[in-house]
Amino acid sequence: MNRLVSAFLIGGIFGLGIAVSGMINPAKVLNFFDIAGTWDPSLIFVMGGGLAVAFIGYRLVFGRYKAPVFETEFALPTKRVIDLELVG
Repeated sequence: MNRLVSAFLIGGIFGLGIAVSGMINPAKVLNFFDIAGTWDPSLIFVMGGGLAVAFIGYRLVFGRYKAPVFETEFALPTKRVIDLELVG
């Protein structure tokens, strides 16, 4: 039950961020991809903000905690080699 509630809250926060940033507007997203026409670079700031929050959160969580709240350990990949199976 706790996992379901936490997943719902995290999804809600993510959806709220998408809505506030304007990414639910298809015209805004299409203008971001229309580099030769009416290009709208504002979504770059949304992506940059998301990367900054993820980077800081990753550093804070893995520096302080040994395991997630509802699990016994972090589920991180052990394989470090980038091969054709991973890419393709």
